[in-house]
Amino acid sequence: MGPFFIFLLIIIVAVVVFAIVLYNSLVQKRNQVKNMWSQIDVELQRRFDLIPNLVESVKGYMNHEEKVLSEIAELRTSWSNAKTINEKANLNNQLSNSLSSFMAIAEGYPDLKASQNFLELQNELQNTENKISNSRQSYNDAVTSYNISLETFPSNLVASTFNFTKEELFKVDDEKVKENVKVSF
Repeated sequence: MGPFFIFLLIIIVAVVVFAIVLYNSLVQKRNQVKNMWSQIDVELQRRFDLIPNLVESVKGYMNHEEKVLSEIAELRTSWSNAKTINEKANLNNQLSNSLSSFMAIAEGYPDLKASQNFLELQNELQNTENKISNSRQSYNDAVTSYNISLETFPSNLVASTFNFTKEELFKVDDEKVKENVKVSF
C-alpha cells in the first residue's frame, strides 16, 4: 500500500465519520423537537381537561353566557379530533381567545369571583397557560435549531440524503386571536 492509498483511506474514513456525526446530530435535534411538542401536547391536554370543571363551577352564575360556554365546549370536543400540530395550534389559539373572553365576563360576577372552587380552577388554568407559553417557546427554539441544521452546509447534504424534513413552528395564524378581548355588560 502506497502513501496515497493510505491518505485516501484516511480521507474517506474522516468523511464517513463526519457524516455519521452530522446524521446523529440531526436525529438528536429531530427527537428534541418531538419531545418539546409532546410537552406542549401534555399541557394543552391538561388545560382541556380543566375546562369541564371550570365550566361546571361557573354555570350557576352565568346562565345567560351560554354562547361562550358552548364555544369552549365545542373547542374541547374538536381537540380530541385534532391530529396535526397545526390543527392543535389553531384550536389552542381559538381556545385562548375564548378563555380570555370567559375570564373577562367572569369579572362581572362578584359571587363567582369569590367562589373558592372558581379561584382554584382559575389559578390552575393560569399555571397551565404559563407552562404552555414556556413550552411553546422551547419548542419553537428547538424547531428553529433543527430547521437551521437542515438548511446549512454540510448538514443539509446529510439531511437531504436521509430525507429529514422541516418542522413547523407553533404560531398564531388567526389575527383575531391577537386582538384584545372586548367585553360589554
